[in-house]
Amino acid sequence: QVQLVESGGGLVQAGGSLRLSCAASGSIFSFHAMGWYRQTPGNQRALVAGITSTGITNYADSAKGRFTISRDNAKNTVYLQMSSLKPEDTSVYYCAADYRQAAQAMGVIPPAYWGQGTQVTVSS
Repeated sequence: QVQLVESGGGLVQAGGSLRLSCAASGSIFSFHAMGWYRQTPGNQRALVAGITSTGITNYADSAKGRFTISRDNAKNTVYLQMSSLKPEDTSVYYCAADYRQAAQAMGVIPPAYWGQGTQVTVSS
């Protein structure tokens, strides 16, 4: 019932910037939290950034100071602004959403809903 569609990925040189967008269907922004994850070499999905309905944010250590998560409720969209990109940021990035309070600002439990992913490649 909930659909999350990511866009904005692509190829960028190290030090460059990208903005990822996640367009949500349904009333997803009435739920507790949304966030961005990325695939790891071990085929896990690790939190990059999360945000609750009340504005509490959570960032991976590697993202702090470089990435910013934000929401536009009128457009039913969540964004991830990425700057100072590094080759190690290369991954498939997934939008995620959760209706459960236990999700907090994401990264605590596996999210209830996932997008299809968008590829980000950072060249050295």
